[in-house]
Amino acid sequence: MIRLFVALSLPEALCDELSMMCGGIPGARWVPEENYHLTLRFIGEVPGWQAQEVDDALAGIRAPGFDLTLRGVGTFGKSGRISALWVGVEKTEPLVFLQSKVETALQRGGLEPERKRFAPHVTLARTDRAAPEKAIAFVQAHNLFRAAPVPVDGFTLYSSRLGKEQAVYEREVEYGLLDPKPAAAIRA
Repeated sequence: MIRLFVALSLPEALCDELSMMCGGIPGARWVPEENYHLTLRFIGEVPGWQAQEVDDALAGIRAPGFDLTLRGVGTFGKSGRISALWVGVEKTEPLVFLQSKVETALQRGGLEPERKRFAPHVTLARTDRAAPEKAIAFVQAHNLFRAAPVPVDGFTLYSSRLGKEQAVYEREVEYGLLDPKPAAAIRA
């Protein structure tokens, strides 16, 4: 069995920028900089033969490249407790289009539909062991965060191994996106 997810990787400079915000919350488990990503679809554990079918399905996706902008911070919670801190991602039409193409391809490849609504974000920390007021103060201190747009020219199939401290992610296959059309060509 192999644990898989589909995501957008982030450029090193953007990861550096995100990591500089992190810290100052006792009990928080900060995501290592090399693990920052934007999940398009969590797949979970599949047998090896199905991993090949996932790859085949994803390889057929045709979608244009686009710019990605991260801005704002927020929290996810469970049972009234704050469980994670994240940086938001602008939910643009090209991003939603790519995510829906990934979802459709995976369903055609035999996977069950995703039950969760797509909420684009980059997880910074797990905070289930941190004081809620510290997480809230972090959000208030960084809620105006906005990064410069970065170009997205592909997406990645990752494998994930759960470790004692953090998960270990490995890039299995990278898929390219089509060159975005210049605005002048679209109007013509």
